[in-house]
Amino acid sequence: MENEKSLQKLTDFETKKSVHVSMSKLAHSEFRKKLFDFDLSMQEVLELFAILAGENDERVIDIMKQAKSLKRNKALQNLTNNEVENLYDAISQIDPFRGQDNISKNQ
Repeated sequence: MENEKSLQKLTDFETKKSVHVSMSKLAHSEFRKKLFDFDLSMQEVLELFAILAGENDERVIDIMKQAKSLKRNKALQNLTNNEVENLYDAISQIDPFRGQDNISKNQ
């Protein structure tokens, strides 16, 4: 019995990979609630998702395309926010009463 457990642990170590996933508390709790409704674990669902992705399942590919789009939109939003901040910084350097910017005066 003990030898079987040791052998199984060794087999799992050699054949399985561990994955750490970080997500928001809200996403985690909503996911857990939904999994509970179906009596499933995250392990079971994520492993199936990985298998289906490897098989090019259209449903999974659509989810991956959606994730890529969300990631792209978030990156564009961050870029836009940075550009707006830079624009405000540049505007704040302009001295309308001197006809030149504050950077030139300090140099």
